[in-house]
Amino acid sequence: MIAKAKIKFARVSEKKARDVVNLIRGRKAQDAVDIVDNLNKGSSKIVAKLLKSVISNAKPVEADVSNLYVSKITVDQATPLKRFRAQAFGRAAVILKRTSHIVIELDRVKKVVSSNKPKKVAAKKKAVKRVERRSE
Repeated sequence: MIAKAKIKFARVSEKKARDVVNLIRGRKAQDAVDIVDNLNKGSSKIVAKLLKSVISNAKPVEADVSNLYVSKITVDQATPLKRFRAQAFGRAAVILKRTSHIVIELDRVKKVVSSNKPKKVAAKKKAVKRVERRSE
């Protein structure tokens, strides 16, 4: 983990925030910013602000921001705000204004070393040898 940022008690439902978060999980940091900025969702503003914050937190540690990706991003339910509304016969109905905690972590992109897949090549050579033995 290179950098971490979190927001607590964000005034957005966790279900609505997860729709945005699932789009950027595992993507490069700059790509994630572009995606969130172009979304037409209310929670994308909160996630975009948090994403820009975690990128700025990573700049002292990692000079090249293009090597960072969203390694972990979670949305958890927070305590809802309880409001009341008048109902018939003098009753009151509870309205829950849901809130959420959002956490984003960035990490360096790991370089993948390409392998020549020796197992498959060896299996093909064995198959060729078997065919040659049968033909002899």
